[in-house]
Amino acid sequence: MTDFPHERTPQEPALFLIHMLTALGAPVALVALLAGARGAWAEMFAWLGLALVIDGVDGPLARKYDIAHRLPRWSGASLDFVIDYATYVFLPAFALSASGMISSPWSWICGGLVVFTGALYFADNGMKTPDGSFKGFPGGWNMVVFGLMALSPSEGFTIGFVLFCCVLTFLPIRFVHPVRVKRWRPLTLGITLVWFVAAGIAVADGMSVEGPAAMVLTAASLYLFCVSGIQQLCERFID
Repeated sequence: MTDFPHERTPQEPALFLIHMLTALGAPVALVALLAGARGAWAEMFAWLGLALVIDGVDGPLARKYDIAHRLPRWSGASLDFVIDYATYVFLPAFALSASGMISSPWSWICGGLVVFTGALYFADNGMKTPDGSFKGFPGGWNMVVFGLMALSPSEGFTIGFVLFCCVLTFLPIRFVHPVRVKRWRPLTLGITLVWFVAAGIAVADGMSVEGPAAMVLTAASLYLFCVSGIQQLCERFID
């Protein structure tokens, strides 16, 4: 009997649904952009939150079912990069530039630096470390710009923090992947859930958060931003 290496097995149509789930991030990004174009920033970040959830689900599914080898025609990594750049970098840069968070010319300078450094980072084949962390700030501008908008720090702090993250993109400092990094994973996943709850409160209140919710959002953001760097220091000086 002749073998047909490219013939679809019965499992392949179902497995392709995982790629479709990833690609669903593209129309979600478009709807988010349309919301941002209307100045509906809470709605825009609600859609970006959905994109973040999709991104958190499709990767583990793809690895579990070994999609890269079982569906070699389609590059899940390339698809994921396209969606992630739009939702993690480009749309948050748009919000940073167009929302009035910072005045001109810093609005377009900071937005331009975000998309520039983000593009370079997504082209870095060494962005992942052996433990599953990211090397350098991983272009998580969706969470950074959201936090800055919701917590409303001073314009000077916002500009300084954006520039700081752009520099961190190219430094050998680790940043956590909540799902892939095994060390402290239960704690990290729990704090990620807490961050989502606090973020949901901010979105429901029109991108404004105060009191205990603001403290929780700040604390959770600081943990997710710093935890892998702290682990890196522990490995160097304690472990």
